[in-house]
Amino acid sequence: MSSAIYPGSFDPVTNGHLDIIERTAAIFDKVTVAILINSSKTPTFTVEERIDMLKKATAHIPNVEIEFFDGLLVDFVRSKNANVIIKGLRAVSDFEYEFQMAMLNKSVAPDIETLFMMTGNKYSYLSSSIVKELGRLGAPVDEFVPQAIMDNVTEKLRKDRKEK
Repeated sequence: MSSAIYPGSFDPVTNGHLDIIERTAAIFDKVTVAILINSSKTPTFTVEERIDMLKKATAHIPNVEIEFFDGLLVDFVRSKNANVIIKGLRAVSDFEYEFQMAMLNKSVAPDIETLFMMTGNKYSYLSSSIVKELGRLGAPVDEFVPQAIMDNVTEKLRKDRKEK
């Protein structure tokens, strides 16, 4: 059985992320969407909220599971008996950093491959940061996040806007 890991912060999951998840799920038997716990970042959404949103957004994809991890990505990949990491790229600017990380992972774990997948053109500008900024400024975000999580995202960002 072929298995891939798609890691990220997903704070929140966007339609660009969902595009990569759906296309990866069409290629692999099993896809684990892995939320990275990054102690150097302060996320807007809790891990539990991000898990919930990802489960709602991917409910229509039977071969996707949602998990979280901290520590080395390659250790998590091995713990899931996978050997492929999927990294989504929006633009050339993403490639330099992701290439560096892929080479680092390859030096630590030569048995694990990193595959790059370009997001669809209509999502090439989209990031979680942009969604959060728009939402905090009161702009609609419905074309940027999956419909299944629209209420979660708008409610949280509305609260953030009121608190600031």
